[in-house]
Amino acid sequence: MAKIKEYKGGCFIHEHVSASEVFTPEDFTDEHHMLADMAEKFVMKEVLPVLGDIEAQQFDETVRLLKKAGELGLLGADIPERYGGLHLDKISSCIISEKVALGRSFAVTFSGQVGIGSLPIVFFGTEEQKKAYLPYVVTGEKIGAYALTEPTSGTDALAAKTSARLSECGRYYILNGEKQWITNSAFADFFIVFAKVDGQRFTAFIVDKDYMGVSVGPEEKKMGLKGSSTRSLILDNVKVPVANVLGEIGKGHIIAFNILNIGRHKLAATALGMAKRALELSVKYAKERRQFGRSLSEFGLIQHKIADMAVKTYVNESMIYRTAGALEQGWKGENGNIAQTIADYAVECSINKVFSTEVLDFVVDEAVQIHGGYGYMAEYEVETLYRDARIYRIFEGTNEINRIIIASTLLRNCPSPSKGISRQEGQAVAFANETKQLYDVKSLFWAMAGAIQKRHVENGTEQELLAYLADMAIQIYAMESALLRAEKAIAQNAVDMEEQKKNYVQVYIQETIQQLLGCSLNVIPYLQDEQLVKRVSQSIETFMRGPLVDTVTLKRQIAEKVIQHEKYVK
Repeated sequence: MAKIKEYKGGCFIHEHVSASEVFTPEDFTDEHHMLADMAEKFVMKEVLPVLGDIEAQQFDETVRLLKKAGELGLLGADIPERYGGLHLDKISSCIISEKVALGRSFAVTFSGQVGIGSLPIVFFGTEEQKKAYLPYVVTGEKIGAYALTEPTSGTDALAAKTSARLSECGRYYILNGEKQWITNSAFADFFIVFAKVDGQRFTAFIVDKDYMGVSVGPEEKKMGLKGSSTRSLILDNVKVPVANVLGEIGKGHIIAFNILNIGRHKLAATALGMAKRALELSVKYAKERRQFGRSLSEFGLIQHKIADMAVKTYVNESMIYRTAGALEQGWKGENGNIAQTIADYAVECSINKVFSTEVLDFVVDEAVQIHGGYGYMAEYEVETLYRDARIYRIFEGTNEINRIIIASTLLRNCPSPSKGISRQEGQAVAFANETKQLYDVKSLFWAMAGAIQKRHVENGTEQELLAYLADMAIQIYAMESALLRAEKAIAQNAVDMEEQKKNYVQVYIQETIQQLLGCSLNVIPYLQDEQLVKRVSQSIETFMRGPLVDTVTLKRQIAEKVIQHEKYVK
């Protein structure tokens, strides 16, 4: 992996970042490409042929495939070698999540195993706990599940009512309560359960399925992802050995929130893989389907849709692997404080989760539209993708709560730069105008932030303003990630698809700047800040005076390349 400069999460909002400092998919090693190929072949050859059985909830197939994935090493990317894992870099882990996404419902089961179901033990378990569980997680012999949500507490996890009290003998904690919507619950061998000790101290426990008093409810009837198991977990006076306390008593929130942060990053990669699949299906259908004597792919509005899908996918991919590279560098320098390392990049993880899941919804919606009436028919894959995609904006914290996290964290941890946003002149010659626009939006972000802070939003009020600020931060990260990736490719003389990258960036930044400036006009009247009105007016005037991009022509060129290759191209 290329050496990438380490930076702390959130700093992109006020610091100069150069192209050499970010990781991009063009930096993949031969090992990364081999891993991607192996993971994709596993899904195409092993999972998709039995996906109908999985969708019919024949979970014996699911369990069999998890063990097959274990044989290939796909379950051990994040697990240290001494417990049987491969301990791969964070880019490799991200690649696996993206490629396994092709398996749809199976991908959710897989994510539950390698992500939230086992990472709490990987990151926070004792040596004894790791030895007892991780070697079996790697092989698929033990399947994990994450039990946080309750009927009365979803986003507000700390309001959980599941209780834990120490037994009189001091050897067990006795757990009582119900957890809801637990992935993998039909066949899980153990659960990461969060409960309040003595009704107050939020704590994590490892609970084996065969403990007396553990039971699960019937399968939930869901809109999509019908082949993943989703049931309630019921705990009735369950005796959990003291040795199965995960982390410290009263510190369960550290585990819960940090695992959710990593889960958001992995979820974004899964959503990326689904979006690429939907785009590929759409292009192939558009080329095959003929209307009025012409292929659908020859019509301008279809090309426009394909281009928009590809542009957003390119930006999405740029953000996700930039974050993966940053996490990897942070991991190497974390000095044992894993919780702090994950927390450092909580903003980027939330940004990726929001952006990727909303891009996925856009892409699958356009995919159905391109398919026309056939897209509404269950025998076409895009119909299933459409239904499956909807939950991703709810998984791992709704996009609304993630927007609040993004804005609140940036306001709290990233003080406004006293001398403005600095940028190095003379760089990114191919994107001089886009670079200037990006840094103008960064400055506008802090002007908005200053006005919003006067409203005392730290306590979570004025959520509409926080959401707008979050959207600005999301788009800054998106535009910058795409721009730096293209700039880096050009600097490295990556001639192949270089023009495509340039087109992606110019189209995205042109349209995003328009969107952000337009939305700001809806916010500033409420803020009643004359200085801010002048600042926004100046930004609009500067944008209109600058060179405008011919997005119609560029989108035709983008679509032509994608249609030619019949899939997303970098």
